[in-house]
Amino acid sequence: MTEMNSKMALMTALGMALAAGAVLPFQAAANANVARALGHPLWGAMASLTVSVAVIVPLLLAVKAPSPNVSAALHGPWWLWVGGVLGALYVGSATVLTPKLGAGSFLVAVVAGQMVTAVLVDHYGLMGLTPRPINAMRVLGVLLILGGVFLIQGGGSKQPVKPVAMPVPASTGLGTS
Repeated sequence: MTEMNSKMALMTALGMALAAGAVLPFQAAANANVARALGHPLWGAMASLTVSVAVIVPLLLAVKAPSPNVSAALHGPWWLWVGGVLGALYVGSATVLTPKLGAGSFLVAVVAGQMVTAVLVDHYGLMGLTPRPINAMRVLGVLLILGGVFLIQGGGSKQPVKPVAMPVPASTGLGTS
């Protein structure tokens, strides 16, 4: 691959990652609202994960994905399966914490947690990754993100902002309580 194609591929991947991140505030808010409508945060998480399965299965069929090699996966390292557990933990946490913290504070804390952990995972080359040593620039980046948690949360301000309720269409019979 030429250097220009490699840079374009990187820019495309970064753009797609930004787009994926852009949907997370909406996902967290939707999950929190469905949890409220269903009566418990875990039901909200369950609804989100069920809808995820309902979306993925037709996509697998549409792209004619080959059957999974379950045998190879079962013989892989134990941590191959931790993604589903961690995904459920994230969705459940987002459902519970977004109404308490707000989408901005929740997601900047998530990103801070991701970056602290990612730098350590990279440094030690965990889970099959090529080690990338911690350096001053990576530490500075993490510190800036941690500073962002403080700034997004309001710089320690105890002045709550009144949340804006998302109306539920009347045809659902759920109301907006």
